[in-house]
Amino acid sequence: MSKIAIAVMTVLFITTNIFSQATKKFIDTGSVKSQFEYLADESNNFQDYKVIKATWLLKLKSNVIDSLSASKKKVLDNSNILNSQKQIIDSLQTKLTESETVISNLTAEKDSISLFGIQFEKPIFKTLFFIIVLGLIGVLLFFITKFKQSNMITIQSKLALKQTEEEFEIYREKALLREQKAMRRLQDELNKNKKE
Repeated sequence: MSKIAIAVMTVLFITTNIFSQATKKFIDTGSVKSQFEYLADESNNFQDYKVIKATWLLKLKSNVIDSLSASKKKVLDNSNILNSQKQIIDSLQTKLTESETVISNLTAEKDSISLFGIQFEKPIFKTLFFIIVLGLIGVLLFFITKFKQSNMITIQSKLALKQTEEEFEIYREKALLREQKAMRRLQDELNKNKKE
């Protein structure tokens, strides 16, 4: 019997040792919820109370504090990440606003033309340009027709002057011939009067 007793004791010792190691591993590695459930299930009942081993309770307390610390650290890290992402989003939003402003300015510049420091929209500038070009063409045509009219008048005046000069030259030659004839007659008369 002593062999059976030794065998039973050995089995009990090994089972207890394995059970306590499994419990230790379970308390060290399980979630807080599963650890509370394990304590509630494995604790002894005494009247309306549960009797929990002090080491388990201290280990659970340590695990809960570690879990809370880890959770707080994770919340703080997430908060820091969230704040840094918010700052990045704010800076990107600012850059986006600046980019939209630059784009709208460039679009306005592209859609307008500056003339003497005054910004004109392209359709207005094109209309103004065509009006100016048509006005200049009209002024050019006006001056061309006036020039042609003046040139015709000048040509006619030169032709009339030439005709008048020719007529005057003919008249002057005739007048010179008449004068010469008249002078000869006068001279002949004077000569006749002297002879008489």
